[in-house]
Amino acid sequence: MELNSWFQKGLTKDEYIDLMKVNKEGMVSIYDRFELKEEDKKKLEAFQSKKLRAIVLTEDWCGDAKLNNPVLLRLAEAANIEVRFVLRDQNLELMDQYLTNGTSRAIPIFIFIDQEGNEVGVWGPRAPEMQALVEKGRAELPDKDAPDFQEKQMDFYKSLGKTYQTDSSIWQTVANSIMTAII
Repeated sequence: MELNSWFQKGLTKDEYIDLMKVNKEGMVSIYDRFELKEEDKKKLEAFQSKKLRAIVLTEDWCGDAKLNNPVLLRLAEAANIEVRFVLRDQNLELMDQYLTNGTSRAIPIFIFIDQEGNEVGVWGPRAPEMQALVEKGRAELPDKDAPDFQEKQMDFYKSLGKTYQTDSSIWQTVANSIMTAII
């Protein structure tokens, strides 16, 4: 299936948010509180005439999607990019074309396309700085066979999720990273 068809199949922002069960409150909270810097708005306004669109491969339960999707939505508003959400687990045919490191179905993945459906940029699943933060946290966990591994891993992910939710500098880091895919 070509990218225009995937875009048409996708959910609008409101349709996606209405379906959310796990991270709705967190995603909407970041969306409501994140504001683009004026210089970023100006950069993105220059892209309005390109009429780009974005296909977002995502799932509601994904913590990275809770962080990245609302940031993308704010960027999309400034750049006049129409966004559609495609659920990964129901659309593996598309997901498998955008594997991270050629093997992982990591999300979210943002596929930027032009009006003809040509891919013009891809971003995801994390900003490099966020990936480094995750790798550092994982490196500090005990061995997987340690009795407290599961507990420590859950504590790490809870802490990371709280940081994603409250640290507005992270939101800007993500915005800067996403912009590199389209600017």
